[in-house]
Amino acid sequence: QVQLVESGGGLVQAGGSLRLSCAASGSIFSISAMRWYRQTPGEERELVASITSDGSTNYADSVKGRFTISRENSKNTVYLQMNSLKPEDTAVYYCNADLATMTSTNKNFRFWGQGTLVTVSS
Repeated sequence: QVQLVESGGGLVQAGGSLRLSCAASGSIFSISAMRWYRQTPGEERELVASITSDGSTNYADSVKGRFTISRENSKNTVYLQMNSLKPEDTAVYYCNADLATMTSTNKNFRFWGQGTLVTVSS
């Protein structure tokens, strides 16, 4: 059984910062890409940032220069440092990971966390 658990969401004023964490646990053999998405009511889930196993990153244009994705492989954890937050960043943030389990070491499956709410007040 594999779980991804996000933490770090909350209420912050515009211009402030938050750091989200997402820890993967369970019967994990390896993790390749890890990502952060966000979703607001009535909208599709949007890819915010991604990071590969070797540390290559990509960002949505809307967050470039403000958000930083990083990972700590020894802890199976991905982070999202969010600076200069804007009200339009308000959303539920989800992480996902492509990973192989101990019972299926040669195939990646995608797992999702339950989400953490970020609210940015103006």
